[in-house]
Amino acid sequence: MSPGEVSLILFGIFGALVLLRIPVSFALGLACIPLFLIDARLRPDMLLNEMWKSYNAFILLAVPFFLLAANLMNAAGITDRLINLARASVGHLPGGLGHINVMVSMMFAGISGSSTADAAGIGSIMIPSMKKQGFDANFSVALTACSSVMGVIIPPSILMIVWGGLMSVSIGGLFLAGVVPGFLMAVIMMGTVLVYAKIRNYPVYQRASKREFVRALGQAAFALVTPAIIVGGIVFGFFTPTEASVVAVIYSSILGGLVYRKIGFKEFPNVLYDSARLAGISLFCIGTASAFGWLLAYYRVPQALVDVMAGYGTGLISTGFIIALAFLVIGMFIDAIPAIIILGTILYPLADKVGMHPIHFAIIGVISLAFGLVTPPYGLCLLISCSLGDIKMVDAIRDVAIILVPLLVLLMLVIVFPELILFLPRWLAPEFL
Repeated sequence: MSPGEVSLILFGIFGALVLLRIPVSFALGLACIPLFLIDARLRPDMLLNEMWKSYNAFILLAVPFFLLAANLMNAAGITDRLINLARASVGHLPGGLGHINVMVSMMFAGISGSSTADAAGIGSIMIPSMKKQGFDANFSVALTACSSVMGVIIPPSILMIVWGGLMSVSIGGLFLAGVVPGFLMAVIMMGTVLVYAKIRNYPVYQRASKREFVRALGQAAFALVTPAIIVGGIVFGFFTPTEASVVAVIYSSILGGLVYRKIGFKEFPNVLYDSARLAGISLFCIGTASAFGWLLAYYRVPQALVDVMAGYGTGLISTGFIIALAFLVIGMFIDAIPAIIILGTILYPLADKVGMHPIHFAIIGVISLAFGLVTPPYGLCLLISCSLGDIKMVDAIRDVAIILVPLLVLLMLVIVFPELILFLPRWLAPEFL
């Protein structure tokens, strides 16, 4: 069969199953079965074999451990301490609680590595508080959802760990490359909040005194040290990403159980269960998506795409926009992890053909997929935020679109100016490049 015929079978069956509301992880596996039956060179049991081979990767142990660390931090009441610090820092700006929302998401992103944990943990507190202070429910939900996407861009990021492990890209380099776009996203969203506050006359807090700021900083200090331990340990070679995830769990357990005394023997089993459930979903997606991606590689679909695109003479920047558009579209329909495995496998040869740096390619993909977390019909972070805000998704779409426009401009800048993200790893850890 030709690459085109294989693509038609795989993506056609997968798309039909998704429309029938079959879970994406199952749809990916089921879409592979016809090819294993049709081609005499393949056997049905190879599906399970390819899934097993994808799980046999030490780096993937980091996924459940980072999820556990994020849940431990949530259970330890870290969010309240970060909110107090954010209030003392930016609460006096117009639309104070909106700025607090963004700043807390940025700080929590450096702890959790997960956008969904960010949306659930921070949204449960911030959305009711913003509504109570007179913020529009639609804006409160949209801002919380959009700010949560920083969870997979600011290190440590679970998506970057999966990307680096599957595509043999330096995870330390990816972490450093995510710092600048993550920080710029926070600045852009705070600017958007400022415009909303001026137009809608949202309330502000009284400026905090230096004493109040120092007290809030002291209360949150142990939590703020977490990203420094994780990212610093990886960048400076003290431990691997997988070891860093275990260190994060140990540190979170000590912080929640002994320092803040919020996690007891009764709460700990629930935290373990939630983490295992989320990790099981993510890892099963990795298995079926890996089998799907293996079939694409087996039938040389990526090479066929490179040959087609080569005929159009695409350059580095135009290829970057093609890659971003592809990830933006697929991110609207499926979870980010299977999207990385499937689309990353297809597009990597195209990026390599035009000389795009693997870290540049990865950051374009991660940012684009992050936006898929707030765009329907998938939009998992938007769904979580809408549920917490007790509104329909359609009611928040307008404000989500307004907030996303300047963020898309940031994505364009990342595509056009690779040094925007590469200068930090070049400066701090050139060996990662």
